[in-house]
Amino acid sequence: MAFSAAPRRAEHLGSLLRPTELIEALNNNVDAETRQEIEDRGINTIVNDQVYLGFKVINDGEYRRHLFWGSFFESLVGFEKVNLTESTVRKYLPKVKALLEYKTDTTLFCSGKIRHSGSSPHLREFLYLKSILPPNQIGNIKITIPAPHWYHLQYQEGQAYSKDIYASDDAYFKDLAAAYQEELRILYDAGLRRVQIDDPDLSYFCSKDVLDAWGLDQTNSKSTLELLTTYVNLYNDCFREVKPDMHIGIHVCRGNFTDSRYWSTGGYDMIAGQIFRDMNVNTYYLEFDTHRAGGFEPLQFLPADKHVVLGVVSTKSSQLEDLAELKERVMHAARFISKGNHITLEESLQRIGVSPQCGFASHSRENRLTKHVMLEKLALVKQLAESIWPGQD
Repeated sequence: MAFSAAPRRAEHLGSLLRPTELIEALNNNVDAETRQEIEDRGINTIVNDQVYLGFKVINDGEYRRHLFWGSFFESLVGFEKVNLTESTVRKYLPKVKALLEYKTDTTLFCSGKIRHSGSSPHLREFLYLKSILPPNQIGNIKITIPAPHWYHLQYQEGQAYSKDIYASDDAYFKDLAAAYQEELRILYDAGLRRVQIDDPDLSYFCSKDVLDAWGLDQTNSKSTLELLTTYVNLYNDCFREVKPDMHIGIHVCRGNFTDSRYWSTGGYDMIAGQIFRDMNVNTYYLEFDTHRAGGFEPLQFLPADKHVVLGVVSTKSSQLEDLAELKERVMHAARFISKGNHITLEESLQRIGVSPQCGFASHSRENRLTKHVMLEKLALVKQLAESIWPGQD
């Protein structure tokens, strides 16, 4: 699959620190009209901040969401809220551990045939951004969307859907992919050209702890390699009807809790060959802020027609990184792309962008950094890009 829209040299991953006014509104359960007014004011401000800093790709900070994955699954026909039952989930997965620790009472379960309802929460987000930006910037609006298997992996095998509705994962994923195809069509027809899929679950396939626990779980009939292949095929089915000028990126997230915990340790070596080669996306947003993500060596498997955005600036620490060290790390990454594709360093640099490693506020309670520090970090990302690709963004 070839895409005509390339990533920008400097990006961020979508979620940005919410203003105090919005956090208080969420905590106090204000009425819908008042909340929307507060969201609009916050979005106007954060969009102006992005424009002032020089970012071309613009997002609303996910200010209309409580959690980074938003309410897309709730908008689909076929999903309902149910009580979280420990006996049906994979308790060894970090995200499930978090759900249980935070005493989350409910989750979503597929109790009926999945189909798109015709209503898109992402469309509302896009249309507001479209209304406040000049026409020449509309193509740079980026909307973040949750991974299609988000409510699949957390359940034990065969427990993510009613057996009266779907006889197998294949049938479940077929309808789920059709719903994603419709979502992307709706957004494209409205003018959206940039989509970022947020997928923390893919990082589990890099984790020795998770892989070991998976092997001990006797409810699993598939190996992790087989499941990864299943998810890659699901993604490709979701993107099957995407137009060539719609840029699709996937963020392999490693978790971004308030207390700076993370979900996965381990390099991309375990998954790079398969997701780079077989997944029909244009860009990979990868976290490289600490040693937990391993080295840049897996980038040698990045195909010649794809891009990577290196998440080298941390959203977990208030310490500002050194520009010269960041630049050298980007050059180091470029050397592996150059080696793997037999191209020059300059050519490999054309396949790279830079960003923070994750969003700054994956959920509405997160404010581990001040807004001042966040803006400093974003400014550093832009400065880093300008130092490597002067005048290109």
